[in-house]
Amino acid sequence: MSDARNPVGRWITLPILASFAVFGTLPYWVEAVGLYQYLGLEIMVWVIFALGYNLLLGYGGLPSFGHGAFIGIGAYAFGVAQFHFIPNLWICLLAAIIITGLCGLAAALLVSRRRGIYFALMTIAIGQVFFFIASKWTSVTGGEDGLLNIQRLPVDFGLFSIDIQDTASLYYLAFALYAVVVVLLWRLVHSPFGRILGAIRQNEERVRFLGYNVFIYKAIAFILSTMVAGLAGGLFAMAQEGAYIQIMNLQWSGTVVLMTLIGGGLVSFWGPVFGVVLYFIARDILGAYTEAWLLWFGLMFMLLVMFKPEGLAGIWRDTVGGLVRRKPAAAPSPHPNQSPAE
Repeated sequence: MSDARNPVGRWITLPILASFAVFGTLPYWVEAVGLYQYLGLEIMVWVIFALGYNLLLGYGGLPSFGHGAFIGIGAYAFGVAQFHFIPNLWICLLAAIIITGLCGLAAALLVSRRRGIYFALMTIAIGQVFFFIASKWTSVTGGEDGLLNIQRLPVDFGLFSIDIQDTASLYYLAFALYAVVVVLLWRLVHSPFGRILGAIRQNEERVRFLGYNVFIYKAIAFILSTMVAGLAGGLFAMAQEGAYIQIMNLQWSGTVVLMTLIGGGLVSFWGPVFGVVLYFIARDILGAYTEAWLLWFGLMFMLLVMFKPEGLAGIWRDTVGGLVRRKPAAAPSPHPNQSPAE
């Protein structure tokens, strides 16, 4: 329920609980299906990143093709905060979020007045600027060698702390942060802000004529998206135990777009989740048979774009809807003076 008498219903839905059940139990069954623990951690980090990215692409209709730079900035910010400030998990994650958000603010001031292909080209250029800075600022980033020996800091609650050196423990930290991100983003996209963002996607000029400051809404969406990317970057740095410039290149910026579209982010909040899971499972399963696994994944993407542009989420929606439509209607209630058998 989502009425005023049940405020929890506005934040928690059945699909959210289902995702919590699947990802919350993943370490217990992932190896039983022939996969491995670290794959779950990879999926969790990229799901967080892709959900934040979909705030731009899926809800705002804003195609950022340089977004990989921001997960890289978050990873570097986490490492720098750990090495040169306070090696505390929460402070380092906060630094990753804030510094990435500030970089996102600088980018948003440049791109939020653009739309369509011009917006996309500007994001590519900005992503490459950040990539160039990271590659040349060797005293901070380590250049091509990266920022090495980033530690998996314990989860400090003051009175006690939890060690997350092993993959399963770090996974559950990522899962806890995923739960927070999902609930907050779900509420955001179903708020007045989210509805206006969706209207901007449909017709930016009409929203402007209605009196809304489109620039501000686009800038806020861009900044929030980069802050989520910064959080994912901090987790990525701990997972990899380092921050590397390769994550900031155009390949990974394109990969998150691919994940979002193939999953169906344009039609569903859960599209990025489907896309990330499919990408990493395809990488491991197809990669076991051929080094050209990305070719086959690309062909799969092309077929979806041609025949089902709504992606996996669209296929799921149509399948469930078809089953519901084929469900036989309930028999009419018998007349009070008539037995059910009649």
